[in-house]
Amino acid sequence: MIGAGQLARMTVAPAEALGVNLLLFAESDQDSAAQIAPHVVGDYRDLEALKDFAKKCDFVTFEHELVPIAVIKGLEAAGVKVFPTSDSFQYSQNKALMRQRLTEYPAPKWKLINDGDNLLDFPFIAKSISGGYDGRGVWKIKNHDDLDEVLNEIPQLLIEELVEFDFEIAVMVARSAHSQAVTWAPTQTIQSDGICTSTISPAPKLSLDLAEKAQHLALSIANDLALIGVMAVEMFVKGEQLFINELAMRPHNSGHWTIEGAKTSQFEQHLRAILDLPLGDPSMVAPYAVMGNILGGDKTDMFRPYLHLMARNPDLKFHQYKKEIRKGRKVGHVTVVGENLLELTEVIAHARDYMSGEIDE
Repeated sequence: MIGAGQLARMTVAPAEALGVNLLLFAESDQDSAAQIAPHVVGDYRDLEALKDFAKKCDFVTFEHELVPIAVIKGLEAAGVKVFPTSDSFQYSQNKALMRQRLTEYPAPKWKLINDGDNLLDFPFIAKSISGGYDGRGVWKIKNHDDLDEVLNEIPQLLIEELVEFDFEIAVMVARSAHSQAVTWAPTQTIQSDGICTSTISPAPKLSLDLAEKAQHLALSIANDLALIGVMAVEMFVKGEQLFINELAMRPHNSGHWTIEGAKTSQFEQHLRAILDLPLGDPSMVAPYAVMGNILGGDKTDMFRPYLHLMARNPDLKFHQYKKEIRKGRKVGHVTVVGENLLELTEVIAHARDYMSGEIDE
């Protein structure tokens, strides 16, 4: 696996359970997953270094979308079995290619621009074509001054109509080389300043008909792009309309709830898919699963928060990523499953705020 962050860290346990030898290509010995699993340290942009790494592997997959497509193609040209393939993976790296490829799917109106001379329909959303995540590389453009400021930094932009959506969802989908494919329940993602703070599965505001439509869209996209692995399909919901927002061809924050909340987690499923094993059951184990991201704050020692939170809510499950704590950075998550959605969301909100240092009671 190229990358050794928290997604790789959460792949270690299912790999061990399956007897799969998971070797990581890390940027540093201190990367989240490198602390607990065998790894090689190197630069993921270095084709020769990755070729040497791949000689130790039967298959290569990814934890992030940052590996240049030319490097991925170079690995494939050298005979390395890479999943997802470069032909698929490029659509999660390049938003313009994604929009061009998915023209038949419901989406905001969009176009590529190099200048703003002929643009009059403000406001709209501007996105960097590659490299953006957690709110980075996305701007709300209200006027020409806003646009000029962004264009001075990034010469070409993808611009999209501003959809006044009701809420956001993500559908995790898995597909194997033999075209077996499954989806998990659509998940509502709750954002703050472009960063996901919590998720609710299944999305409580989504009608059954629209949930089925969202899952069908995710399965269709996975098939059209010949996905091998897992993918998050992010969507806006407005009334009874769905709009495809972005794709992520890897395990994803919106699927963390599957560790405790589904019969097969996204991390185990990703391994099954790239190894072309029969896929696992994605069904939920309880009516609801709520996940909260822990963002870096003033608290670093979790012992006393654990005393408080574990005594208060014995069902709460904790995942620490062992990353350097920085303000606003995702450093862990908590999950709880059950029947009472109001109670579950209150438990997660309290735990998230307590562990981040926002509250102290």
